[in-house]
Amino acid sequence: MTETEAGDSAEHDHTATAGTVEAIHVAPESGEPVEAVERVEAVAGAGLRGDRYFDEGGTFSDGTPRGITLIEAEAIEAAGSDYGVDVGDGRHRRNVTTRGVALNHLVDEEFRVGGAVCRGVELCEPCSYLEGLTEDGVARSLVHRGGLRATIVESGELAVGDGVASE
Repeated sequence: MTETEAGDSAEHDHTATAGTVEAIHVAPESGEPVEAVERVEAVAGAGLRGDRYFDEGGTFSDGTPRGITLIEAEAIEAAGSDYGVDVGDGRHRRNVTTRGVALNHLVDEEFRVGGAVCRGVELCEPCSYLEGLTEDGVARSLVHRGGLRATIVESGELAVGDGVASE
């Protein structure tokens, strides 16, 4: 197997437990558009500094742990090709876009994102609120691939290009 074939194989391995951060988005206020950032501080027990959930100001601040949300770039691409919806450029409203890591496999697992350690809490299934902020069909397009909700258990900085890997 050549190096290119090995890389292609890993890219399409839906059980991979290591990947990279492709994008980071925060929304300072609930319902506001997300902003792309190159790096952000992840604070244990609080969330991403500068994001609406950091101070429990997000729409779903109901006591459910919402320190950080992640979504696979591959899921975003599949939503576009399978359903014709566009949730790129942060319209998915998740904080971190990853590539090469199967996020669904990280529920109840600890994993590192850049300098922070997180613990997968639950799948981040799409909802009608997300669809209302985007376009019809988004919720259906992201069922079981809408990302991962996680808590931050060890503070650290994360940046675009950082690794994502099981602990």
